[in-house]
Amino acid sequence: MLTLRLNPTFGSRLLPAFLILLFTLPLLSGCGINTIPTQEEKAKAAWSEVLNQYQRRADLIPNLVETVKGYAAQEKDVLTSVVEARAKATQTQVNVNTPTNPEQFKAFQEGQAGLTGALSRLLAIVENYPDLKSNQNFLALQAQLEGTENRIAVARRDYIEAVRVYNTSLRTFPTVLWARFWYTDAKPFENFTISEDKMELPKVDFGKKS
Repeated sequence: MLTLRLNPTFGSRLLPAFLILLFTLPLLSGCGINTIPTQEEKAKAAWSEVLNQYQRRADLIPNLVETVKGYAAQEKDVLTSVVEARAKATQTQVNVNTPTNPEQFKAFQEGQAGLTGALSRLLAIVENYPDLKSNQNFLALQAQLEGTENRIAVARRDYIEAVRVYNTSLRTFPTVLWARFWYTDAKPFENFTISEDKMELPKVDFGKKS
């Protein structure tokens, strides 16, 4: 106010801008200026949970393979395929930018799908080994694997929904304006394909023939 009194010309120039800013600021949040970064952080958190659950499955597999090997060492090809698929899946480079990198995301998805298929074949041969089916260590691994597969399914579902909301905010009004003029580096996230979603999870019900 002191400046306005001392320099009326300067004050008259600032006053309109100050008034515009005063009335505009409360409207910015209502127009969705925070929507894009908020939804992006939710999608990133959902992606981290997907990685966490896939890593949990990878950590279980060595013990599972060793347990099966103790009863079915002659199933060498199946055991080897699981070990190789796990190695390929865990060696795929994944980081915080993977959801916005189509090639990295595709490699991650294919690696996990390959491991899912190999794991399914491993669990299927258990039907031929009654002693293995009743082994307490194997039963414990079975329960952990079943729980992990359920967690993976939930994590994937949450990620798919978080990405849907985030990607929608980049393409719809009014948030598309913020994406176009303010968050110019915001990129849509990749999502799991339909074929991956329809892949059968490893069967862990050893009470039935596959």
